[in-house]
Amino acid sequence: MEQRVSVITLGVRDVTRAVAFYRALGWEPQQDEHDDVFFFSAGGMVFALWGRAQLAEDSCVSDEGGWGGVTLAHNVRSPAEVDAVLEQARAAGARIGREPAATFWGGYSAVFVDPDGHPWEVAHNPGWELGQDGAVRL
Repeated sequence: MEQRVSVITLGVRDVTRAVAFYRALGWEPQQDEHDDVFFFSAGGMVFALWGRAQLAEDSCVSDEGGWGGVTLAHNVRSPAEVDAVLEQARAAGARIGREPAATFWGGYSAVFVDPDGHPWEVAHNPGWELGQDGAVRL
């Protein structure tokens, strides 16, 4: 197996509400013949939104309804960009888990939580290279 992730799919309670939230962040889904799953181009990979029940069934797991032990991250080029993204998320209706601040690892980050409880860290890591296309290089 090659060392990469191609798609991240979030199970959501209300697909229409979830798509509206991510559109408010400036994300646009790709046109697709399906109306129950939405795919977004995301810096060399695919980000998808699908109903929780459908995703659980398709993934062969039972849905206990709690946090699944995963936090997503969006890396940016500067601390000011962390601040700007967090304000955009706040305006879109996100719950703010952690306001922007310097980190113990020498960066700057914040956390917002989408309407379905999926946490997103927004981070500037001065030790990582962020390409023009948004790809992170270690």
